Amino acid sequence: MQTRAKTKTLAELGLTAKQTGEVRVTGLSVDSRDVKEGHLFFALPGTKVHGAEYIQYAIRMKAGAILTDREGALIAEEVLAESGVPLIIAEDPRETLAFTASLWFEAQPDVMVAVTGTNGKTSVATFTRQLWVEMGAEAVNIGTTGIEGAFTAPLQHTTPEPITLHKALARLADEGVTHAAMEASSHGLAQRRLDGVRLSAAAFTNLSQDHLDYHADFEEYFSAKAGLFDRVLPEDATAVINMDDPWGQRMAEIVDDRGQDLLTVGRDEMAALRILGQRFDPTGQELRFEWGGKIHQVRLGLIGGFQAENALIAAGLCIATGADPDETFDALHTLETVRGRMQFAARRDNGATVFVDYAHTPDALVTALKAVRPHVFGRLIVVFGAGGDRDRGKRPLMGRAAADHADIAFVTDDNPRSEDPAAIRAEIMAGARKGAAEVYEVGDRAEAILRAVDALGPGDTLLVAGKGHETGQIVGDAILPFDDVEQSSVAVAALDGRPS
Repeated sequence: MQTRAKTKTLAELGLTAKQTGEVRVTGLSVDSRDVKEGHLFFALPGTKVHGAEYIQYAIRMKAGAILTDREGALIAEEVLAESGVPLIIAEDPRETLAFTASLWFEAQPDVMVAVTGTNGKTSVATFTRQLWVEMGAEAVNIGTTGIEGAFTAPLQHTTPEPITLHKALARLADEGVTHAAMEASSHGLAQRRLDGVRLSAAAFTNLSQDHLDYHADFEEYFSAKAGLFDRVLPEDATAVINMDDPWGQRMAEIVDDRGQDLLTVGRDEMAALRILGQRFDPTGQELRFEWGGKIHQVRLGLIGGFQAENALIAAGLCIATGADPDETFDALHTLETVRGRMQFAARRDNGATVFVDYAHTPDALVTALKAVRPHVFGRLIVVFGAGGDRDRGKRPLMGRAAADHADIAFVTDDNPRSEDPAAIRAEIMAGARKGAAEVYEVGDRAEAILRAVDALGPGDTLLVAGKGHETGQIVGDAILPFDDVEQSSVAVAALDGRPS
């Protein structure tokens, strides 16, 4: 897609170099290995090394111009002076990259929305796409599961860096996609990856402990999420806020301060989309809600009470971007669960069921277990772990969450990465032993799932948590094939004597 425009001047990209005269560039790069002749190379500050260290390599690859901050200009002062390559100094190079990428690739789907929050981003984005499609739009969702819908493609990050993102958005527009729902991660927002996206609406789901290995503290984590509303979302756009979450009120205050339209979701009597009641059964739920003084009732084929909030937030995004409310509500019954989010995996001959969910934080695990409980006639069993090289503080909290809300818990390996798996499990077990559940430690994830499935009696339910849609397990530097849904199905087949 770099061929969308063969060249652009720096002026056309809203940039001014220190050197005089017209400068034309042939493309954009953030990785010096991707630089082609005439490219504008962005040397960005990093957590471990400044991108300016690679300016010398970009110049060797015949970069046409360099953009960096003042620190980067000092780091590469000598090589820049010797090369004579035009230099642009930006106060916030990441923000500049986002808007430059938007100008370079030009096109985006006509209707763009984004959703942020600790949990529920993928479900809300996917549900929004499903509702749009049901109402006749060419739509996609973009995030953890890649690009899905009218056009499909894998992605390496939940919120891609701006060049990758805008290249994809331009491709979507070229393919006739008119509507796109994006996940906005805290990393992506903090790094200004969405700043060049033209949003019509944005949503907030909830906030709980996660990513404190990246953010200095919880306040910084909240501020990153809030950036979607106080910086990225235009003042004339609409914010859809889940008021059932304790942080929803604070986010709504930010929205109010900017003068954006506010569409609230929740159980409070003042919520615009107000949840009145839910009734659960083994395969879904009946949802009763109010909009504009009119009561609606719909069946959702979704497991978990929180899915009602996700579904109505998605409906709110559709309404905020021009969809007819009644038509939107009529489409709710068609929603299908997102892969790895309360996904049905298998059923034993005795009727016991197995579900797989991505819950990988203490709050998400509590939410998932509490959500499954109303659908369970017997015991609730959980298999879970915690990732290595990530926030260690959540490990005992996850152990306690499982032990407090399940009847039996199997602590196993998640993605240990470079850490000792046994050490991770020990930190989880420290919290798990404080709860009421029977707790077992089984390092091998496949064995843990097999043992948990074997323990299922009539009316029991197993939740395999933590990895959801992932199809690999990261051990050291290797990614080993592993799919929780597949492993659950294989375990049930083996124990019930069926072909797998």
